Amino acid sequence: MEIEIDDLSRPQVHALLAAHLEAMHAGSPAESVHALPLDSLRGPDITVWTAWEDGTLLGIGALKELDHAHGEVKSMRTADAARGRGVATALLGEILRASRERGYARVSLETGRDEPFWPAHRLYERHGFVNCPPFADYGPDPLSRFMTREVR
Repeated sequence: MEIEIDDLSRPQVHALLAAHLEAMHAGSPAESVHALPLDSLRGPDITVWTAWEDGTLLGIGALKELDHAHGEVKSMRTADAARGRGVATALLGEILRASRERGYARVSLETGRDEPFWPAHRLYERHGFVNCPPFADYGPDPLSRFMTREVR
């Protein structure tokens, strides 16, 4: 598996992001969907990584700078065919490594609360994330779970 910073120009990346947004909208009302569309991921405050194997896209993850000491994990998605192969763990490791290099004190995230999100909960808990109140521009949302961890 190779992980690289992505410029969001490849059709495989567009398709995986579209599938991610579609899944989020299928399971949650629009006001509870906080996934970013493709154009928003191109912002100067966001870095996107993709994982590849032999030309096949395995997954995607992003890091948004909230301020000089706080980052947010965004757009974590593993391709269906690559589930259970450690793709999300590898991408999250890269995001945490970049967070340390940038000097962030904390990295946070928002994810869904319901059963389809339980694998994500387990991933984040294994990597030291704990529940926290809404952060940045988020407000309370009964369908959202907010998590954070210190960066060492």
